[in-house]
Amino acid sequence: GDVIPLTSQEVIDFLPEVHGWQQEKDKKIWREFTFKNFVQAVDFINRIADIAEYEDHHPDVFLHDYKYVRVDLFTHAIKGLSRNDFIVAAKINEIA
Repeated sequence: GDVIPLTSQEVIDFLPEVHGWQQEKDKKIWREFTFKNFVQAVDFINRIADIAEYEDHHPDVFLHDYKYVRVDLFTHAIKGLSRNDFIVAAKINEIA
């Protein structure tokens, strides 16, 4: 919470570094992942939890229609995006 939110231009510059993630206004980035079944989707969520705890940065995670997982990242404390959001997004991409 000790940083200022990224500017619109900074978000545009960072977005190509996290394949598959999309920008929603200047407030968040998100990506949806598809799995073969419910068990794989839940396993993925648990792996995201491990990353989130390690980074002390916790995304919003939504499981829907049994095999789709949407992840939203933004920094709650600054009500916008920070570099850490993009770091966590890259780490989530590595486990996908």
